[in-house]
Amino acid sequence: MRVAIAAESFLPQMNGVVHSILRVLEHLDERGDEVLVIAPQAPLRPEHVAGARVAGVPSFALPGYRRVRVAAGGVPRIRRLLADFAPDVVHLASPFVLGWRAALACEELGLPAVAVYQTEVPAYAARYGLPGLEQALWTHVRALHARAALTLAPSSHALDQLADHGIERLALWARGVDAHRFDPAHRSQRWRRTVAPGGERIIGCVGRLAAEKQVGDLAALLDIAGTRLVIVGEGPQRRRLEAALPGAVFTGFLGGEALAQAVAGFDLMVAPGELETFCQTIQEAMASGVPVIAPARGGPLDLVDSSRTGWLYAPGDLAGMRAHALDLLGDEAKRRAFGQAARRAVEARSWKGVCSQLVGHYAAAIEATAAGGPVEQLNP
Repeated sequence: MRVAIAAESFLPQMNGVVHSILRVLEHLDERGDEVLVIAPQAPLRPEHVAGARVAGVPSFALPGYRRVRVAAGGVPRIRRLLADFAPDVVHLASPFVLGWRAALACEELGLPAVAVYQTEVPAYAARYGLPGLEQALWTHVRALHARAALTLAPSSHALDQLADHGIERLALWARGVDAHRFDPAHRSQRWRRTVAPGGERIIGCVGRLAAEKQVGDLAALLDIAGTRLVIVGEGPQRRRLEAALPGAVFTGFLGGEALAQAVAGFDLMVAPGELETFCQTIQEAMASGVPVIAPARGGPLDLVDSSRTGWLYAPGDLAGMRAHALDLLGDEAKRRAFGQAARRAVEARSWKGVCSQLVGHYAAAIEATAAGGPVEQLNP
């Protein structure tokens, strides 16, 4: 199979979208498929990744968040890249700006496009002080996904949300987790002493330090006796959050073994963002044997089995979040049981399995486009 991936973001930036793309590239390379990645040009961007060629398109840094690159230019450049590569299918990864142009190019070339919805961009508008833009952004999302042969949503909440906004030809495609990399065995007492030298219990959070992640909500946990808040990640709000969360440890961005060790070192993890379409860091914490506390909205609804692998609280109910943290921190046996149940719940969710499902979705889109009909709801 020849697969083109239009990536709204890509290396050297690292986020949930890029992480998913890398796992897909590894799977396609193992299958022997030919892959082209089209991504915003950026300093230090690799030319090849996991057997795939990476084609950069002009881009600019997002003001105030220079690590994020936004693709510039028009449809012709994307159309030429796709026409020259002649893919069997085009994967639109979290499409919005570059993905819009790629969707238009696919329409012009008669190529099947599979749009992988991953970021709730319209809801970000309110977080950034522009609530009046939300409906206009949903109009853009509808127009984009209408041009795809199939849209894949990462969670049941996202699937319902897209259907409510009039988007058709939907299927569920969740994410895998590397249960070997994220494992309770990586828990390190030495690492724990570096961030909590007084032997405090560690409340962890992993994610981008940006408004939509709501890391500032963790202030509700700061005065819990005998605990240390450890925040893993980087982003434009770091300085503001360091001032708002005195005493918290900010590790900056961690990857590879360092991230696995940090997550396994948590006593519990709190993921406060209410706009998560999936939330891969929750799966990684669960695989590490760490119970998770998260709002009852979006991806966490599928991931956290409340009162068994962690706790869900009503969005905005920070007193509820705090109460759940106190519940787990005050009962070591319960916390351990929740962590063990969390590990069991996710350890079989391999990337190989979910990427095999993705290839099946590619095949359905190719077949439907060739036949001139709609893609069947594979798992409505």
